[in-house]
Amino acid sequence: MIDADALEHHLGIDENGLGPALGPMVVTAVMARVTCAGAAVAGRAARGKLATRLGDSKELVSHGDVALGEAWARALVARGAGRPEADRAPASPDALVHALARQDRATLTAPCPPHAAPQCWSRLDGALEASDDLVATIARDLDALADKGVDLVAVRSEILCVRRMNDAAEAGTSRFSLDLHAMERLTLDLRALAGGEVSATCGKVGGFGKYGPAFGPLAGRLFSVIEEARPRSAYRVPGVGEIAFVMDADATNLLVAMASMVGKWVREALMGGIVRYHRERSPEAPTASGYHDPVTQRFIAATRLARTARELPDACFERRKAAKR
Repeated sequence: MIDADALEHHLGIDENGLGPALGPMVVTAVMARVTCAGAAVAGRAARGKLATRLGDSKELVSHGDVALGEAWARALVARGAGRPEADRAPASPDALVHALARQDRATLTAPCPPHAAPQCWSRLDGALEASDDLVATIARDLDALADKGVDLVAVRSEILCVRRMNDAAEAGTSRFSLDLHAMERLTLDLRALAGGEVSATCGKVGGFGKYGPAFGPLAGRLFSVIEEARPRSAYRVPGVGEIAFVMDADATNLLVAMASMVGKWVREALMGGIVRYHRERSPEAPTASGYHDPVTQRFIAATRLARTARELPDACFERRKAAKR
């Protein structure tokens, strides 16, 4: 393990599911204690064999094939990086999701009408998919990173369900703002865990050139602009540290790539639970990704009558665009 003297805490943060029609948006952060040499490793893309297991989640993890993302999540939780009270060997997708989630179960389900909550939270059962051999391989990758000065100590996913997004849209808040504000909350939470300032690298949030005026949880704090350009916008926030928004960060920053891999699994697990819930009543409905594609549109149509019969609110099922103000 790394000597605790003179270490910095670096964060990688990324979003999964900003644009789909169905299912949650997930924003995930991973935090590492790094040495000076480790900071260079954490701030670049994975190399060698590690690059075949850690990179752009859109290329390495796909709908219906999420074992690699799950393996990263399980290996991090086994290392003690999940919620403090979490079981380090979760036995189900449900247990793994809640080991990673920033919010506790009561907070996650707070917006749900009681009869609608099962749609999103009751079908996270079944077996985990990643083999023990794959999880062990990822654990060795984490050990190798620690030897290079990158010790992974925390992983958290902020889960924004459709109801939360639709309530925000009704108030005129865009998904881009929700994404940004989730990144800010994760930075503040992990800064508190670190006990000192952090350096956070986030995937670039679309729609913003200058982030300061759009800050939510960081609003009201003093900050200075380090740079504001299309490839990278970076800010210094006294007492918090540095937060940068970088274009294609998951392809160039190891920690952001790791966050993206975990977040991809969380979103796919949650969307899979929604599909299973509805196919119990509407078995003719296809297995949908939730993205804007013909299969998802068929899923929406095939489940409409059963959703109406169950009195499931549309606001808990399909995303809406933000109201214009």
